[in-house]
Amino acid sequence: MMDNKDDNMKSYNNTDKLIVLELIKSIIKTLRLNMFNKFQRHVSINDLLSDRWETAKFYGFGEGTSCYNNVLIMGDVSVGKNTWIGPNVVLDGSGSLDIGDYVSISTGVQIYTHNTVDWSTSLGKEPIKKQATKIGNGVYIGPNSVIQMGVDIGDGAVIGAMSFVNKNVPPGEKYYGIPASRYA
Repeated sequence: MMDNKDDNMKSYNNTDKLIVLELIKSIIKTLRLNMFNKFQRHVSINDLLSDRWETAKFYGFGEGTSCYNNVLIMGDVSVGKNTWIGPNVVLDGSGSLDIGDYVSISTGVQIYTHNTVDWSTSLGKEPIKKQATKIGNGVYIGPNSVIQMGVDIGDGAVIGAMSFVNKNVPPGEKYYGIPASRYA
């Protein structure tokens, strides 16, 4: 297999390779400028080459939802409309993950529906635990927060940055911290 690839590469001379490289650099520069002019931000090359709304549509997420290309999506993940899923997010639907409408999931958030604690510590004798996780409508989840499996976050709740949420959050409540507790 490598020989075939090497043979294909040999058919291009160094001048051709430099021309292609300069063309790619020019395209990336134009895409970066367009991204900056439209959103005042810099993103990875993958996110320059993909459309956040098309990515969300590909996964069957609701109308108006956007999802960065570098989001890890696994298992059964359902997302409503007009939800923003920021960069470097983990959406673990191994045990079913349901996310509502108008949710903001900030950069680096991790939402889980499984854990391997018992499986690991029993040397594989115990099964991997799975439990559904639900995020209601109009929820804000701050950067780098972790939502543990089996948690329900009610409509209109706010999760502060860098929080570890290991219990249900009632609708309209503000929780923050490690572990997350009600903000008074």
